[in-house]
Amino acid sequence: MSIDAAKKYTMTIHTTQGDIVIAMDAAKTPHTVNSMNFLAGQHFWDGSYCHRLSTSEGLQMLQCGDPTVGATPKDTDGTGGPGYTFADENLAGATYKAGTAAMANAGPGTNGSQFFLVFGDSQLQPDYTPFGTITAGKDVLAKVAAGGIASPGADGTGRPNIPVQITSVTVSPS
Repeated sequence: MSIDAAKKYTMTIHTTQGDIVIAMDAAKTPHTVNSMNFLAGQHFWDGSYCHRLSTSEGLQMLQCGDPTVGATPKDTDGTGGPGYTFADENLAGATYKAGTAAMANAGPGTNGSQFFLVFGDSQLQPDYTPFGTITAGKDVLAKVAAGGIASPGADGTGRPNIPVQITSVTVSPS
């Protein structure tokens, strides 16, 4: 553990569409904040693209964090991670209202590097670790959402028409 769970941390996702700032809750999600801090320090996400947008009534979010996602879509988008997983945190009573930052996963205890940014109240089961609140950059998410989805899949989600490349991510005590 390289963070102090008693401190507050801010994660800034610098993208080609603008910055998104998240106030992270280290007290409730120490392992998540620790992992985000570690990955940011390794420049893990630099150059990757956000790969999944949902604009449906029940799920309004942008998903990012797969380091293998490039400018050109491929079948493996959304499957990459850091090579480790960690347990879920902060799930009791979890909700995903607009402004929530949460971990994406493939089932219980499979958190890695992918996360999603909620821009409209979403009805999800409490299965995804909510680790912070978006404090700036909601306008970036609104602009990307308004651009729509390129080739929506069977679930109605897909790559955003407006490309969102992560140029860097920083985490700092706040």
